[in-house]
Amino acid sequence: MSLGKAALTTPMYISVAWTLMVSYQLFTQTAVSTFISCINMFWPSVGAWLSFRMDIIVFIYAFAWIFVLSSVIPSAILGKERSVLAQFFVCLTLTFVAFMVQDALNTYGGGLADQLLSLATLFYNPFLAVGYLLMPYLVMLVLDIRARKRQKKKEELEKISAACLEDTVTEEQKLQEAE
Repeated sequence: MSLGKAALTTPMYISVAWTLMVSYQLFTQTAVSTFISCINMFWPSVGAWLSFRMDIIVFIYAFAWIFVLSSVIPSAILGKERSVLAQFFVCLTLTFVAFMVQDALNTYGGGLADQLLSLATLFYNPFLAVGYLLMPYLVMLVLDIRARKRQKKKEELEKISAACLEDTVTEEQKLQEAE
């Protein structure tokens, strides 16, 4: 990635990452509670079991967001050829900024923090809650499918290139033999 392109896209990637990191912190608990409440209506024993383990479920979904963001954003910013140390510092910076901004909103934001938290009422809708909880997994699935398609195209192109090279070498040998 060129330096100019990186300078333009990095703030966008960091903004998206920050928004998603803050949103999972604010909304995941509500979405998981809604999901468990819906399950509890149809399958009370499973709902009770899930309610008892809500902290673990919230952690898993929060981890899914962090995993997606920590693998996608640094590779988008740093490219495929990135060092582990650089990726660590990008992820650490994103995490630190997310916590710092959330604390600042709670401390100094006043009405803004309340407005953001009022968006959590959207996740009392079970369909939106399930959609929100599925998002990191869908992102991982889409990225994985795209990577496999790119790899398959690359392999096909390499096969075609090898076949063309082989044909060219064969033709040159025939021409040399004919002379």
